[in-house]
Amino acid sequence: MRHKIVLYNPGAVFWTMPLGLMAIASALDRERFDVRIIDGRLEPDPVGTVIRETRDALCLGTGVLTGSPIRDALRISRAAKAARPDLPLVWGGWHPSLFPADTLAEPAIDYVVSGQGEETFRELVERLAGHADMAGVQGVSWRSGGEVVHNAPRATRDVNDFPSHDYSHVPVETYFERKGKRQLDYISSVGCRFRCAFCADPFVYSRAWYGLTAERMGAELSDLWQRYRFEEIAFQDETFFTRRERVEQISNTFLERGLKAAWTGTMRADQGFRLPEETLALGKRAGLKRVMVGVEAGTDEMLKRIKKDITIEQVFVTADKLVRHRIGAIWNFIVGFPDEPDESFEATLSIAKRLRGMSPQFEAAIFFYKPYPGNEIAERLGAENYAFPTTLEGWADFDYVGSAGPWVTPQKYRRVESFKFYQKYAFGGRRHPLLQPLRAVSRWRVERDFYQFPIEKKLVETLHPAPKLS
Repeated sequence: MRHKIVLYNPGAVFWTMPLGLMAIASALDRERFDVRIIDGRLEPDPVGTVIRETRDALCLGTGVLTGSPIRDALRISRAAKAARPDLPLVWGGWHPSLFPADTLAEPAIDYVVSGQGEETFRELVERLAGHADMAGVQGVSWRSGGEVVHNAPRATRDVNDFPSHDYSHVPVETYFERKGKRQLDYISSVGCRFRCAFCADPFVYSRAWYGLTAERMGAELSDLWQRYRFEEIAFQDETFFTRRERVEQISNTFLERGLKAAWTGTMRADQGFRLPEETLALGKRAGLKRVMVGVEAGTDEMLKRIKKDITIEQVFVTADKLVRHRIGAIWNFIVGFPDEPDESFEATLSIAKRLRGMSPQFEAAIFFYKPYPGNEIAERLGAENYAFPTTLEGWADFDYVGSAGPWVTPQKYRRVESFKFYQKYAFGGRRHPLLQPLRAVSRWRVERDFYQFPIEKKLVETLHPAPKLS
């Protein structure tokens, strides 16, 4: 008998393809399971679609990130359970992995898959198909007799052990349209070997990392290009440049196969510092267009405190190399750490400004630190009675992009938000004649750190409000 599996991707403000759901769908036996992926961002009536598709389904699985996607995931889950009370509901992804017990406090949710999901979900649906319980299925938390049971965790496995992602599960052309460019999302590695004190990766992956071989990537991406003719690949890896030899092998494979696509990937500053010039040149020839580098803090002292394990010197050596090879970069920064000295705050903005001015291909993204369990700083704050959300509804209101911790003064918050706005126009943006006055004013403000009376910012935000949840 072939069983139907429905997977749901909650609404969000970005258009990244649902790679996590594609991974678990691709790991299931097509002869035994018929998988339907429903993306809440694409559906005019997500609730109606889910209820209709789950009438004859074995289960409904949902991949959930912390923040506003939780609200949509709850809405869908409750509606599906009300329509079919016997339907098993499974949540996986970052939030359930970190908070399995809190997630299972929601009556509509029956099972949580923690960590890497391909093998765990496959075993889970086999148990559901056989009307068996989940005893012994590693990586699953579940309710038994009214009590939450946490099975043993499942170790992260080499991604080469799993099948290729089957992109026929999703409407690829629709994502291209929504993105406004033919950009394919692809993940070539899983995990992170580093120990940053502000990040949950060390907790989720236990500092493990596995990457697909260059040969497999070349074959998969060449096949995908023949089907979809994408112009760019966005590698959605935590740390794409983990191994120099692999980056060189990937670049050579792309060149040998004549892959006609630009690509972007994540890079640490210490990786860029050590990367030979010839490796960057090779990557550039193979289509490397842009890297994303986490600088985070503006002083070596603060970088040591947050265990980033890079230096400011490495940041600028990396930047110089990227400029020489005409490779773009998005430099990510975090301000507003608890007890962050004023000099670190000032240095962070100064370095962001300096990097932004080095190349028109450079961008700067600045975020406020928000405590998120699963990392050293947040655990310390929890011990000091910092109040984390305790319900799914509370976590649905969690905003780690546009909000700050209570220790950030309103003056600092306004300054950072103004800097983020004006640096975007001062150093980049569309070269349109109507934008030239805004560009000139923005450059003047950024050079002088003068953000009082931000009339231009309010005007632009009125005319172009931030996107809402899809």
